[in-house]
Amino acid sequence: MADREKVAHLLRRATFGPTAEEVDAAEAKGPDATLTALFAPPAADPGAARTPPPKLGPVVNEKSDRAEQIRTVGTWWLDRMVQAEHQVHEKLTFFWHGHWATSADKVKSGPLMLGQQQTMFRTALGDFGTMVHAMLRDPALIIWLDGQKNTNKAPNENLGRELMELFTLGVGHYTEQDVREGARALTGWVVDQKAGTATFNAKRHDDKPKTILGQTGNYDADGFADLLLAQPASPEFIARRLWLRYCSDAQIPADVLGRAKSKPTTAAMLQELLAADGHAELVKQPVEWLVGALRQLQLRPGDLPDAQRKQLLNSLNALGQVPLRPPSVGGWPAGAAWLTTSATQARIKLAQTLAAKAPQPVLDRLTATPAAQRPAALARLLVIDKFTDRTLAALTPAAGDARRLLTLGLASPEYAIN
Repeated sequence: MADREKVAHLLRRATFGPTAEEVDAAEAKGPDATLTALFAPPAADPGAARTPPPKLGPVVNEKSDRAEQIRTVGTWWLDRMVQAEHQVHEKLTFFWHGHWATSADKVKSGPLMLGQQQTMFRTALGDFGTMVHAMLRDPALIIWLDGQKNTNKAPNENLGRELMELFTLGVGHYTEQDVREGARALTGWVVDQKAGTATFNAKRHDDKPKTILGQTGNYDADGFADLLLAQPASPEFIARRLWLRYCSDAQIPADVLGRAKSKPTTAAMLQELLAADGHAELVKQPVEWLVGALRQLQLRPGDLPDAQRKQLLNSLNALGQVPLRPPSVGGWPAGAAWLTTSATQARIKLAQTLAAKAPQPVLDRLTATPAAQRPAALARLLVIDKFTDRTLAALTPAAGDARRLLTLGLASPEYAIN
């Protein structure tokens, strides 16, 4: 495999979608130096600076204001993912959103969902334990999993169960007794939605000894978290989740798992996994597909009229993945689930919308070449290694119409796959 294909593959996996210019720069560095550079970005990120978190005002009309604030956060986040130059950080933050899958449909608060996004962004690259401790104090997660209902008189098991099953250990590494005892450890946390804070109320906390994973102690939320993080299953669980999302839906090789689980930070773990990536095909998630297309077509959601920004979220809804609205605590599906007939039709419709908005300089990059060479120019623009003969047969008749050619490229099977 040529260096250009190697770095293009790496950038497609590590980021939401590289531009041709980013691939050019990476090709000049080489694969190893590119991987190192991805995880050692400059301190300043001009793209992130251009997209500061929105300031959300008070809620006056309970229903409409809450819905508007949630939409504002969702469209801001989409714009941030497109604009940010430290793409590894942004994509990893969105990975964590699927991991700690919390939905605004139940939380019903833009400020709380924004606060959770900011917590995930702040802790995305670092020590996983720091993230776990922070998330157990996150008001949105507490509401999502009924933590505010968890008291010493009526323990609620939802947060404790998912903390072990979906967030830190995985199925098979705890018992139902551990769930009951873990719920007791998490008692006492209450949420003030107006203030956007979660606080500990000692009167609601069960301060008696608990036995969790074979160990007995007067565990609170932090003690419970530390106990889970000390289990060998925890770093293995996170490494497998990252491998599945970034590298392959096949089982992670034992030697790769061994190296990855010993890394001190999530960033170091992901860097190790990407270095070992065997270039298996992965289906792009809808958000990944859309953000990559927006970046390559030089379209910024924040520059679009409000109605068009709303249209992008509606299009993602048709595709089945809207930021802030995962379908369940298990997050979004993966793989072939995104390749249904209805999803394909929705992608074609959205591809038409994006192609219609593509600025003239982008179209000029296609029309500057002879018609016979435009499919190759399109592949370069969209960072596709090559089109199959079947796709080329569909592209060739459209070579005279740059917007139609762009639509077909965005809707092609090759663009749906990383």
